[in-house]
Amino acid sequence: MQSSNARPRGGGGDAESPVETHDSHDPVRAESSAGVRYDDPWYDALASGWGETGGDGGPVAPAASARGEREDRAAAAADVYLTVQRSAAFQEVRSRYRRFVVPAGIGFFVWYVAYVVMATSVPGLMARPVAGAVNVAMLAGLGQFLSTFLLTWAYARHARLRRDRAALELRWDTQELTRGVRGGGS
Repeated sequence: MQSSNARPRGGGGDAESPVETHDSHDPVRAESSAGVRYDDPWYDALASGWGETGGDGGPVAPAASARGEREDRAAAAADVYLTVQRSAAFQEVRSRYRRFVVPAGIGFFVWYVAYVVMATSVPGLMARPVAGAVNVAMLAGLGQFLSTFLLTWAYARHARLRRDRAALELRWDTQELTRGVRGGGS
């Protein structure tokens, strides 16, 4: 049977394993033939010209300027993100986030710890029946679930009403600035 690159595949009685028949990705062979390890996932060669030889029979060197240009654009894009992070609009969005999350997180943690402490320190109170077989501990445990859902709803509402629009505008502005720095595309 033939593969798409016209090399024999399968049990033809070859001494080579099927792994060795794939496009010369043997690290030792690739390193010794061209001086560069092509099996390295971080190898920075352009897709066009990869593995081709020049007119003199030697390998074609990748364009050195492409990497430099890419690094310059990445540095400029990083500057855009730092500028946005330092902006008043970004700080306002973060401030609104913190003003909700910190008190809500502390309140929920205190409520949880209070439930655990009450369950271990005053079991008589927690065992007190409220209605039939339902006792204080069961109501407090169900209250934990209810408070989790209420907190999730409150967080989603707060985000929708007070942060999402400003964050979306910031994201849009950041993408526009980044696109301008990178030269139009991407």
